[in-house]
Amino acid sequence: MQDVRDIPIKALRGVGPAKEAAYARLGIFTVGDLLYHFPRAYENRGNVKRLCESDGQNKMSVIMTVGTQPRRAMIRRGMTLVKFRAYDDSSDCEVVYINQDYVQSMFPVGGLFRFYGKVERDKNRYRMTSPVAEPVTEGQVLPPLHPVYPLTEGLSSKQIGQHMEMALALAAQGLEDPIPEQIRVREGLCTLSFALRAMHKPTDLASVEIAKHRLMFEELFLFGVGLRSAKHTTEQIPAPACTQNDLSAFLSLLPYELTEAQRRTVEQIKADMAKPYAMTRMVVGDVGCGKTVCAAAAAVIAVQSGRQAAIMVPTEILARQHYADLAPYFESLGIRCSLLIGAMTAAQKKKVHAAMAAEDESARVQVVIGTQALLSEGVEFAAPGLVITDEQHRFGVAQRAKLSDKNAHAHLLCMSATPIPRSLALVMYGDLAVSRIDTMPPGRQRVDTFAVNQSYRARLDAFIRKNVDEGGQVYVVCPAVEEQEDEEDLLLEEIGMAKESKPPLQAAVQYAQQLAERLEGYSVAFVHGKMKPKEKDEVMNRFASGEIDILVSTTVIEVGVNVPNACLMIVENAERFGLSQLHQLRGRVGRGKRKSYCVLVAGAMTDREIGEVAQRRLQTMKSTYDGFTIAEQDLAQRGPGDFFAKSSGGAIRQSGGVEFRLASGCSDGDLLTRAFSAADEVVADEQLLAHPALADAVGRMFADAANHDMMN
Repeated sequence: MQDVRDIPIKALRGVGPAKEAAYARLGIFTVGDLLYHFPRAYENRGNVKRLCESDGQNKMSVIMTVGTQPRRAMIRRGMTLVKFRAYDDSSDCEVVYINQDYVQSMFPVGGLFRFYGKVERDKNRYRMTSPVAEPVTEGQVLPPLHPVYPLTEGLSSKQIGQHMEMALALAAQGLEDPIPEQIRVREGLCTLSFALRAMHKPTDLASVEIAKHRLMFEELFLFGVGLRSAKHTTEQIPAPACTQNDLSAFLSLLPYELTEAQRRTVEQIKADMAKPYAMTRMVVGDVGCGKTVCAAAAAVIAVQSGRQAAIMVPTEILARQHYADLAPYFESLGIRCSLLIGAMTAAQKKKVHAAMAAEDESARVQVVIGTQALLSEGVEFAAPGLVITDEQHRFGVAQRAKLSDKNAHAHLLCMSATPIPRSLALVMYGDLAVSRIDTMPPGRQRVDTFAVNQSYRARLDAFIRKNVDEGGQVYVVCPAVEEQEDEEDLLLEEIGMAKESKPPLQAAVQYAQQLAERLEGYSVAFVHGKMKPKEKDEVMNRFASGEIDILVSTTVIEVGVNVPNACLMIVENAERFGLSQLHQLRGRVGRGKRKSYCVLVAGAMTDREIGEVAQRRLQTMKSTYDGFTIAEQDLAQRGPGDFFAKSSGGAIRQSGGVEFRLASGCSDGDLLTRAFSAADEVVADEQLLAHPALADAVGRMFADAANHDMMN
């Protein structure tokens, strides 16, 4: 019998070729994909008010009786209106539908409807434009919450809801739970069928919270089983023992002494690489703590032992920077180093490819620094030994695997600039040994940090001018790309959490325009994640070269190019960021000789409007500078979700390349620990591991990640 999750989406009634193509744009190809396409928010239509209670601004539900016959009128060519009046016991309201002629027959005089939308108010006159309308019949209870789905052209939320009803009916006939029964009962989790129906057809917020809790546990549990199982299968992969690990010549070239944490990390790398099976180690630490030097030391060990090393980074600008920083050291040691990036000409790439695969050792390139160009056809290594991935959370499962395949049985070293609490690192990276660089090099300047509100705007503009006039450069980080309407719905990630007041988000595009007007004569540019990679690199290159004075950005610059001249970081709507993300952003400045500052700007006019929890976060940033201490506090305050979320907008992808639909918003650190403890239990118990639906669900999760990586 075919698994419900494998039924093609086109098998659902009403899904023809056009709808099938629209679903494909959302990454939905099967009924299983649809069932896990969760609402991004819920419209709270159950909070019914009277017309007289309208504030004229926000959406609301009002139950009204149709009082006049709907009439159609043409305003101009291509635009028609259908109008009628409706009333409740407090007043009456004009209801207007634009270019929806079909509604003319839907509203009989005397009919009772629940209308949901914005009620415009002018004194005691009311108007609703194109509201959602549902007939109210005696004895029927209308659902209070209406799911709002991520959409694409050719698909409406209503259509998805209709197809979802069919998918839920199929799921009710037999969708096996991937969580073994004894674990599900012990953890107090609802069944899978209840969770899916509650998410898509909720009766109240409590049921959504129960469902969300279970589904987050499921994602973390499956991810844990996948990681733990992978560790069991990869621990003894053969790799060349790299025993020529005398680094005295390399260390003598450095203009500084290694910190104790760096020395400890290098010794751990030495010990791993000397063994005849693959090292799988990750180095974590603050921006500027010296991870790259440890990676360079590992590359030197590989080369001295007769092998090659590949260093892969996520952007061309970062690859060029690493090459400029490291190549002089390698060349001083007689190590041949090359750059390989997409922007190189075909002839240049061909030359590097040949040097990488050269049989003659004297002609062979020994260290290659590059981007995903290292994964392209024609890239082969003559003597693979070490793979290093920098900012490893930017690379997914398939990308790292592909590079490892080209470096068959090579040692693997990953680097991440996110300081991670020890407890969380043991969970998130169960397949990797973790080295923590928890001290900064001597002489690194502290970035003075201030928290202000909107009343400081004029003084802040003056501070920007002062720093630029003195030769410095400025980052301004905004949480959004472009302005959008305020979200009045109940966002899925907020269900079950205490809500704080939320001032409007500053948007990078509009903010850059406003700043350019206010600071006339200064060079202002913006960069954000929706731009093409080449466009982003071009702007970042101009900023790094000093052409741009002020760079307005989303968190795309959280990990990026080193600009020593940048001395001021301004974070708008700082109360909307987690501690670890704020610390990452602060790490973008203070990398040169200039005195540097970080100003955290709340979105409210007064501190009292910000919210108590957010105020505590901002105070922590003012008083704490150690990344690991901040990470521990972030874990306590917000749970593990902030460590999973590494991108602004779009699918949030965890370090392993897996796309979490819900768990990226997890605010419960205990849930993560319990899920991974259960995963450990299952991997150690052959009977539990043989649970029929478990292997299939884990395989789907990691196969989806691999497919996503290959397509990107």
